[in-house]
Amino acid sequence: MGKLLVVAGIALAALGAILLAAGKLGARRFPGTLVVSGRYGTFVFPILLCVVLSIVLTILLSLWRR
Repeated sequence: MGKLLVVAGIALAALGAILLAAGKLGARRFPGTLVVSGRYGTFVFPILLCVVLSIVLTILLSLWRR
């Protein structure tokens, strides 16, 4: 269990670094991002990214449980 947490932490840090680098290169929003701008602020929700992450995590966890 400890090794899994370390690997998951490293993978999450790598993903964060990739997203940070992509933001600096000009990729601010992913396709499928819901943006609602109102008088008091802006709400941004990446729907497509959530769906893709859900599918990938489902596949990885199903393979890990075998």
